[in-house]
Amino acid sequence: MIRKIALPLLLISVISIAFTADLSTTPKSTDTGFAVVELFTSEGCSSCPPADALLAEIEKENSKKPIYLLAFHVDYWDRLGWKDSFSSAKFSARQNQYANWLNLKTVYTPQAVVNGSMEFIGSDEKILLNSINTMLAKPSTDHLQISLGKTDKHNLILNYNTNQQTNGYVLAVALVTQKASNKVLKGENKGRTFSHVQIVRQFDTFQLQGKTNGSVNVQVDQSNGEISSELIAFLQNTKTGKITAASKLNTLLDSQLSNKSK
Repeated sequence: MIRKIALPLLLISVISIAFTADLSTTPKSTDTGFAVVELFTSEGCSSCPPADALLAEIEKENSKKPIYLLAFHVDYWDRLGWKDSFSSAKFSARQNQYANWLNLKTVYTPQAVVNGSMEFIGSDEKILLNSINTMLAKPSTDHLQISLGKTDKHNLILNYNTNQQTNGYVLAVALVTQKASNKVLKGENKGRTFSHVQIVRQFDTFQLQGKTNGSVNVQVDQSNGEISSELIAFLQNTKTGKITAASKLNTLLDSQLSNKSK
């Protein structure tokens, strides 16, 4: 589906999450390539389910590869009868930002963006797999390491270290729910039950101002009672949208946090 670009209000997505402060630092990257795949999708879009299924297949078959999958549920289809509970105006605004970076006249769903530099229909398996393989085969000397500092239920201190210059870059941080399902009761997909993977619940960017190491504070909104299970971070050029390095952390459950963060 295609729509004209309309920058929506930036609404903070609601999320429940808990982290422990003793998670290990991400291992130092090699010079091999990586792929950050962003899928812009919606439960209210009849052409999106094949793209969601393709993302799940890629996740299942490539768990040990440096592939970082992010499903951004946009909100502009919510007005057509079904409100996607995973959607956010902030995610729609990110898609519109890609339209500016990539000189597109429209945004649409499902849309996939790889490493911030190429976009195409998110359900096109051949193009998506070829794009991922191309990025994995491309040597990369830029590294990003992340770890958690002292963390509680409402504030996540993320330590970062990179060997690249960071002027003109942001550190993007996504809090992700790895699996969830919904039954759609209205709209184009009425009566269908969807299983989703790699659902972005919160997304923030931080200006690094030339610093190659330091910490950022992610203020976590956990009002909806759900637990995110993964954190994905990457460095992105603010002028071109190109992503130059990425990393991720798995997280632990709330009960473990309560026992260790006092």
